[in-house]
Amino acid sequence: MRVHLYLSGTVQGVFFRDFTRRQAKALKIKGWVRNLIDGRVEAVGEGEEKEINEWLKKLREGPPGARVTNIEIYYEEPTGEFSDFSIIY
Repeated sequence: MRVHLYLSGTVQGVFFRDFTRRQAKALKIKGWVRNLIDGRVEAVGEGEEKEINEWLKKLREGPPGARVTNIEIYYEEPTGEFSDFSIIY
């Protein structure tokens, strides 16, 4: 399964990208996360459906200090292009 996410709210300056990466690695999800200039966080993740759903649940909660007000979720065809989960700067 592959999801392309846009997260809104207080998601920058609160270690959200690192939180996203750590949660993804723990669930064996591959992909990336980055901050957007408009204040949102964008992420792409590929993994098993159960793990992706758990990851989405964790991202809705976020790390301490974060407040996620909206997640746009786009389901895409998995490509298998990722070997790890990384933060894009």
